Amino acid sequence: MVFNTLVAGVDRGDVVLFDAAAWGERHLSVERVIAVGGDRIAYTPGDRTLTLNGRPLEEPYVLNGDPVAGSPGAFSVKVPEGRLFLLGDNRGNSADSRYRFEAAEGGTVPLPAVKGALIDEDDPLAVGLRSAVPAGGGVLLLGAVSGVAALRLRRRAVTAAAPTADTVPVPGV
Repeated sequence: MVFNTLVAGVDRGDVVLFDAAAWGERHLSVERVIAVGGDRIAYTPGDRTLTLNGRPLEEPYVLNGDPVAGSPGAFSVKVPEGRLFLLGDNRGNSADSRYRFEAAEGGTVPLPAVKGALIDEDDPLAVGLRSAVPAGGGVLLLGAVSGVAALRLRRRAVTAAAPTADTVPVPGV
């Protein structure tokens, strides 16, 4: 995964790298932004989807296709301005906003806690980075070959300039 650490804005659906200190933890974590400030995210046991602002939320990215797997029970959160409601794509095994209602405002994370956003595979930066890796390897190989060639040439020049028995100068001549 490659993250853009110069995040200008975060939107619903973005996968973000964030500081989990808002949840009382001391590490960086990766989750998907499900709701932003002003949104209402809710779940009622028995429903097969979450609702965002009263509408069923389509989540094709959820692992195994079960967006409510592992949900601890009913919830309804109005996300405060400047905060994010985050869920993992592997819902059955994700300690995300659904489990943080006590630790933070409705389980949300402050926007400044976001340290980066996942770069999409088709993003020009990601394409450039993928292209730069082989090019960098080629430059490294070229540098190594050039260094070996320069070292051999230097040794030949030193050997050619060294005096031999045939080239010893005769004193006084």
